[in-house]
Amino acid sequence: MTQITIEVPDALAKRLDPVRDQLPELLEQALGGRPAPLPVEVYRYVLEFLMSNPAPQELVNFKPTLAMQARISELLEKNRAGDLSAAESSELDAYERLNRFVRKFKIRALQDVEASRNGDA
Repeated sequence: MTQITIEVPDALAKRLDPVRDQLPELLEQALGGRPAPLPVEVYRYVLEFLMSNPAPQELVNFKPTLAMQARISELLEKNRAGDLSAAESSELDAYERLNRFVRKFKIRALQDVEASRNGDA
């Protein structure tokens, strides 16, 4: 691997310090050499589900595909073992962001489900 030394402003250096071990991957991604951390199919699966206008209970029950669940489990296990590469760390972060996004819909849907149950009582 080639080592490159660059000069950056102090403010930027402070921002880069926490991601120092991920700099090669970040530079490659910034230069367009690497696709998004998650496959397009993952985003498509979630967006197609949300665009289908699911009922609140369907939203509450929504889960990743078995392949997605297996990949997430693999990444979490590697993370626990301390064997996660920088690219895998970015992928796991992307899954976590997507999970938080979907969770917001699920929280609202659960409120709607509970409200309809209380209204029926």
